[in-house]
Amino acid sequence: MSMTDPVADMLTRIRNAVMRRHESVVMPASRLKGEIARLLKEEGFIRQYYKLVTDGPRTSLKIELKYLNEDEPVIGGLTRVSTPGRRVYVGSDRVPKVKGGYGVAILSTSRGVLTDKQSRQTRVGGEVLCYVW
Repeated sequence: MSMTDPVADMLTRIRNAVMRRHESVVMPASRLKGEIARLLKEEGFIRQYYKLVTDGPRTSLKIELKYLNEDEPVIGGLTRVSTPGRRVYVGSDRVPKVKGGYGVAILSTSRGVLTDKQSRQTRVGGEVLCYVW
């Protein structure tokens, strides 16, 4: 059975792993999920991410979560903004700030997957995928 919203599945897996204080989380890989993981790494929300090649045709994405101390995760929350039923697009002049600049908005643009800060610098808008704080 095909998955309707793979990005929402990724965010939910990360959210659940953070709530249970897991060290890492594994999910089916895709190019978009890899780009989101790259941005999360660049912004300091996760420790590392890897693409795992298995014997079958599918690859997996392993994300190592980051904690400030044993009890406090770096990721405070993840929210999916644009869904398959309701796409949310913004122009370059309306790119949202998350939690007053404390968090990050991840956008899918014509120049690739960018953070809100990168999107403002390159003056390009796109589809708002999610918020992370």
